[in-house]
Amino acid sequence: MNVVFAHDPTSAFNAGVLDLLHDAGCRVIPWEQVNQAEPDLILTASENIEVPEGHCPVLVLPHGIGFQKHVPDSRGPGDRLSGVVPDSLLESGRAWLAISHPSQEEQLLASHPKAAGRTLLVGDPCYDELLVSADRADTYRRALGVPDRHRLVVLSSTWGGGSLIGRHPELAARVLGALPYDEFRVAAILHPNVWAGHGSWQIRNILAPALDAGLMLIPHIHAWRSALVAADVVVGDHGSVTLYGAALGKPVLLGAFGNESVEGTSVAALGRAAPRLDDRGDVHGQITSALTGHAPDRFAAIVEGAFDQPGRALARLRAALYDLLELTEPTQAAPPDRYLGEPEQSGTTVTSWKVTTTVSPGSVTVDRRPAAVSPDEGETAGCFVHLACDEREQDRRTLENASVLLQRGPARSLTAALQWIEDALGRFPGCHLAATALSQGGHVAGLRDGRIVEAAMTEPRADPGLSATAVYALSLTTAPLADTRVTLKAGAREHDMIIRLRPQGRLRS
Repeated sequence: MNVVFAHDPTSAFNAGVLDLLHDAGCRVIPWEQVNQAEPDLILTASENIEVPEGHCPVLVLPHGIGFQKHVPDSRGPGDRLSGVVPDSLLESGRAWLAISHPSQEEQLLASHPKAAGRTLLVGDPCYDELLVSADRADTYRRALGVPDRHRLVVLSSTWGGGSLIGRHPELAARVLGALPYDEFRVAAILHPNVWAGHGSWQIRNILAPALDAGLMLIPHIHAWRSALVAADVVVGDHGSVTLYGAALGKPVLLGAFGNESVEGTSVAALGRAAPRLDDRGDVHGQITSALTGHAPDRFAAIVEGAFDQPGRALARLRAALYDLLELTEPTQAAPPDRYLGEPEQSGTTVTSWKVTTTVSPGSVTVDRRPAAVSPDEGETAGCFVHLACDEREQDRRTLENASVLLQRGPARSLTAALQWIEDALGRFPGCHLAATALSQGGHVAGLRDGRIVEAAMTEPRADPGLSATAVYALSLTTAPLADTRVTLKAGAREHDMIIRLRPQGRLRS
């Protein structure tokens, strides 16, 4: 048996297809040569292709969950049902439509009577892959660089004007600005048509503030699946990825929901059942409520109407292919259940934060938000707001306005740390405190008035930015900095921090 690949070059969303096929090692032939190859079976993931003349069967695989969306018809002025081939191909008796649930056949018969007898129930291989890897969420979160005890919010957008990114391109930045940096990370999964239709440059330009704030933009070919498994909560729309998230038992909030969704489908049912995200309201509160109040089986009835016999899709698909080829299926074991590969880290390092600190007897509470997306908020009674920057910050004005400056990496010795602190305070007159971690453990900070403070925390690898902001907040009050033990609260975590004032370590004024 010989397998060759071809693609229709007339598609508006074909960018990157040839690169993908070549990278996978596929033998690719020009589309116009498909008929000359005399295929015994054409397997396509697009219903919108010009099928060459001939007699071989054509199996159309869905690129989503069922027939859930109306899309523009490239053959005419109106819309069509996504996933359905033209009636002429159905009438020819060559076309077969793979479906994941029997209800999809009923839907097709109501809208396309000529699809009668032209469906094959195989299930959903993609959903099966997600289920196999569902217990690896922690592994995938670590691979993405999500710190322990942080929650991962995944934004999911289909394509088109009614999609999440189509209606709310600023939502990623708004979510990042609303969530404490020491509690959450945020990733985005965008439909391949968004990438093909707009290009990487424009997408990154639109999302620039969010990317500067650490947004993980997930590659759309394979990594989206492991990123979805890693999600603690999904903020999505009427696309299939959002429904896959619900099927995995994730809390789901809808940030958008386009009117091209087809009534009677599982996605439409999810649109009625899932709560909406009010992006102008308390985003942090809504996401926290979704996490704490979610029941994993909340969308179970909807999921049952989307996927038939989960776990058997590949075996059923293989049997269907051999039947269409009129070949005897080999008597071998069922296809293996393989785990999804681990995703790679894709977010940029956050280098500046808007920090709010609250000092009370024996404790300091720190709330950090990425400065690139944090709204300007004034101080209130009992709290202080300041800007903290890592020395890698690329915006010169932001760096010059920072009250707290952090060294890129740990200093190799206390002497090296003190030298860096002195140099940093000299280079940036607006900086009030410069701090660094020490390679042997602990942190050291220098204040502009010359005092040198050493800090040790119960967690050896704790972010030096936390202790630096705590020391800075304490320096603004009457709290002592000599031989002091305080509780540092950041997000859901508490650290014991011991502060010691170096008696002979004053910097030159």
